[in-house]
Amino acid sequence: MHEPVPVNIWDAKGVLLLRKGEAITSEQHRGVLMLHAPLVLAADWQALNYGYTTSLDRMVRGNESLIRIAGLSALSAAPAAPEWREEAPAPDAWADLHASLAALLHQGPEAGQFLERLLKVQARGDQLWDDQPDNSLLVLVQLLFDTRVSYSATHALLAAGLCAMVAPLAGLDESQRRALVLAALTMNLGMTREHDEMARQPGPLSSAQRKMVREHPQRGVALLRQLGVMDPEWIRLVAQHHEKPDGTGYPKGERVDRITHRLLQMADVYVACISPRKSRGALLSQQVARELYMGGHRAPDQLGALFVKSVGFYPPGSYVRLASDELGVVVRRGAKANEPKVFALVGRQGLPLGEPVLRDTVDPAWAVKASLPPGEVKVIVNVDKLIARC
Repeated sequence: MHEPVPVNIWDAKGVLLLRKGEAITSEQHRGVLMLHAPLVLAADWQALNYGYTTSLDRMVRGNESLIRIAGLSALSAAPAAPEWREEAPAPDAWADLHASLAALLHQGPEAGQFLERLLKVQARGDQLWDDQPDNSLLVLVQLLFDTRVSYSATHALLAAGLCAMVAPLAGLDESQRRALVLAALTMNLGMTREHDEMARQPGPLSSAQRKMVREHPQRGVALLRQLGVMDPEWIRLVAQHHEKPDGTGYPKGERVDRITHRLLQMADVYVACISPRKSRGALLSQQVARELYMGGHRAPDQLGALFVKSVGFYPPGSYVRLASDELGVVVRRGAKANEPKVFALVGRQGLPLGEPVLRDTVDPAWAVKASLPPGEVKVIVNVDKLIARC
């Protein structure tokens, strides 16, 4: 009683009974609400629960007291507008941003102060990519393999980061970089819930899902305009992120070949390809990087080359087999695209190592032999410990 509700409360006909942040003021008020069979949206409930599990995980990893952990509730952990700690390590910082973005993307127009909160996510994300690019890649690539969290939010954060990393090398100015990052964060706003579902389903897309995919750029643009977005480049990038230079893309079949458009599409495709699906495994990062480098005409692509130079053949967070036949996880990019730093996790006999061992793949004895799909490495990766030891 008298506590603000963490989500909008609706009746069965879609009439808003109680807005997020408002409180039930009396027993009589509660009784009136109950007469209308109150409901909450599944997306709102999912976002609320994700905020709770993220906060719980952070408290356990931070060795908080059992009394404090027991006192945590889903209501107190609601990801409305967290105060991010500037000194927070990358895993904690990205967990906060992921929870916040997941809530925004799922709630859409129902999210209070959507633009203000999205810009805070963008600004904090930019800071992390500037200060800790390798740690950020490690955290988010690993998060792609976690089926418990919103895939759409992970996809958006990683694609935005890739755009932010490559944009300066491509000669883009700050306004172009900002529009790219914001477009990457919101390009799938028109199908966020469906995006999560499609990433986890074992079979092919239904005809209704294929229709949703083809229409989601226009749906996203309509939602962004409804939410007050005025930046024409941001809107244009979301509208055209699936169009192609030869006019064979969708939703309109327009011929689009701007560098900002190509970079957004490159980041989108890259993240989608290295993400595992129940209907297929993740494509190997080395294979995807080579495809981007060669371009659509099977000749070296300048923007693709810049992308590979920024990310490498084996991005932090991905798995590799070394010349020693050890299996490991990449933790740092190297001076060359094929020479990252790797923590070996599984020995050459196929048994997990007691402690991960850092390998510099510049040494031929530890050179990367091949990319590996995540399912092939049967070891739980503790990202926090790896970062602490880098």
